[in-house]
Amino acid sequence: MTRTAQLLGAAGLSAIMAFAAAPAYAEGTSAGTIVTNTVTLNYKVQNVDQNTVTATNTFTVDRKVNLTVTEVGSATTTVTPGETDAYTTFTVTNTSNAPLDLQLAATQLSGGTAAHGGTDTYDVSNLRIFVDTNNNGTLDIGTDQIVSYLDEIAADASRRIFVVGDTALGRVNGDVAGVRLTATAHEAGAANSMGAAVTQTAGANTGGVDTVFADTNADGNTAGDGAHYAGDDFTVGAAALTVTKTSKVISDPVNSTTNPKMIPGAVVEYCIIVANAAGGTTATDIVITDILPAQTAYLPSFGVKANGTVSNGTDCSAGTEDGSFDNGTVTATIASVPGDDARNVLFRVTVN
Repeated sequence: MTRTAQLLGAAGLSAIMAFAAAPAYAEGTSAGTIVTNTVTLNYKVQNVDQNTVTATNTFTVDRKVNLTVTEVGSATTTVTPGETDAYTTFTVTNTSNAPLDLQLAATQLSGGTAAHGGTDTYDVSNLRIFVDTNNNGTLDIGTDQIVSYLDEIAADASRRIFVVGDTALGRVNGDVAGVRLTATAHEAGAANSMGAAVTQTAGANTGGVDTVFADTNADGNTAGDGAHYAGDDFTVGAAALTVTKTSKVISDPVNSTTNPKMIPGAVVEYCIIVANAAGGTTATDIVITDILPAQTAYLPSFGVKANGTVSNGTDCSAGTEDGSFDNGTVTATIASVPGDDARNVLFRVTVN
């Protein structure tokens, strides 16, 4: 956009640049700024100073539209089967030289490699977008607002965004759900109302404020479309528990402890093994209930011993007294079982 006043005279040129004051943004001078340049000419005729002549040029700075979406942190978000309101965090920045409304969209990967490796295998449900209203870096349901766009974001301004979803029960350890947050440039118009999608000026330079899309194809984005996205993923950290139950005869009323048999009156020891597979997340607050068969009677002198260790996959050692028997049912608790580890519960009965 150029307007040129006619230059008078033809000797002794000296130029002085004068620019209108404007904020300094990362992407340069603010769009719409009028830039003025004046040239001054002094000269003489027969050694007599003549009137000074000037010419001024002005142009208007065009709008350079650019925006970035950046994942906060560099690791997957670990979720538990059945967990609700798990979230991953992004920063959305208006790197243009003018204010913008920014439309937001959260989408899910359909297969393929997720942001932090691994293959996308499931979708979270109840997918939502929250803005960090109180700016504390943590999702606060009830305080942080659900949004579909960011209103009147100034040049160089950023907002923290949470993409939130629920993971169903039954997902297994290592399942991955890839998510993507996309921001698209819209006109900054009336407050609390998203403006129209920004369009790029076609053709030659005009006399007004033209618009140029400056976004690139970094990280898989499409260059020059006025939008930008980044990805993250939820990875399931689940316990992979198995339970086995074995029995062995301790003694009988005929043979005592020498080669005892499972005859009436025999003492039988039950071992319940709770194992967590390698790579599994630690399982906690484990409660075991075992209804005794009618052909047996609980042996209170031995009690219920839980949290014992397991060797060779099947050999049980007695743990601490941490169980009870009531109304035909043995109950025991195990505080935790880490991945690639096992704990057991022991109790004894007599054969009726």
